[in-house]
Amino acid sequence: MIRFFRKLIVAKAKQRLKKSSPSIKTSSLSEEFGIIKATTIYFVRDSIFLTIGIFSAGFGLKGFLLPNSFIDGGAMGISLLISETTSIDLSILIVAINFPFILLGYKQIGKQFAFKSILAIIGLALIVHFIPFPLITSDKLLIAVFGGFFLGVGIGMSIRGGAVIDGTEVLAIYLSKKTGLTIGDVILIFNIIIFSFGAYILSIEIALYAILTYIAASKTIDFVIEGIEEYTGITIISDKSEKIRVMITEKLGSGVTIYSGKGGYQKDGDNSKPIDILYTVITRLEIANLRKEIDKIDANAFIIMNSIKDTKGGMIKKRPLKD
Repeated sequence: MIRFFRKLIVAKAKQRLKKSSPSIKTSSLSEEFGIIKATTIYFVRDSIFLTIGIFSAGFGLKGFLLPNSFIDGGAMGISLLISETTSIDLSILIVAINFPFILLGYKQIGKQFAFKSILAIIGLALIVHFIPFPLITSDKLLIAVFGGFFLGVGIGMSIRGGAVIDGTEVLAIYLSKKTGLTIGDVILIFNIIIFSFGAYILSIEIALYAILTYIAASKTIDFVIEGIEEYTGITIISDKSEKIRVMITEKLGSGVTIYSGKGGYQKDGDNSKPIDILYTVITRLEIANLRKEIDKIDANAFIIMNSIKDTKGGMIKKRPLKD
């Protein structure tokens, strides 16, 4: 199977080069091979993450929350709350409630993110509707903790796959840029409103358990995506820094700061080779796409990631994305 994929990648690279200028050198074949290889690897990886994510979230919903009339925070909480108070199927609500957030994500993050998110949300809706997961427990504490856990695994895996199955975070990122609130503040306010409606429509006890479910889910999400905060500072050291800079500014639409540096480890002589060090700040929803694009240019690039609580000023995202 591995040999088959290698042959397929090489064949596609050669096919693309035939359409290019005949003066292209062997290094171009290597670059084309690297681009196709990185694209294939990330496609397979993202597909695995999204598949695990939607099945885990579906299991959390059907095996724990939905049969016991529990709710959660975010867009999923709205869907569960409406499903409990009306006769509308949850699978329909999952798509309908998240659709406006995905449109917003299309404008804020890009086509690829929106497309994968739509597929993930539709996949989750189909799983919820057609797969009969067994009822695991009727203990309220276990429902809140483990329902939140499996839902958090699903959301976290989806984010690692470059998509979302709960669009609340997209709205929070948008509002944080328009107001003085942080992303965490927006999500907190949003969920307080949902839990208040839950307490009024269902019961205060259900709302309190819903808060516990939300805490379990949010902590699991942080664990799944390795504790990455709302914004992440990325430092990139590469011999192909100019190509990476152009990719970040023109293709991803993010700002870049360039530092002049020198290599610290020298095998012979004291002369250090000068190198441009790139620094950019992106949201955690964009990390998967950025790493994929960097790997296409330089798979050996040294990348450092630092968690950032919040940002003010600068250019986090102001330009439209290019395909």
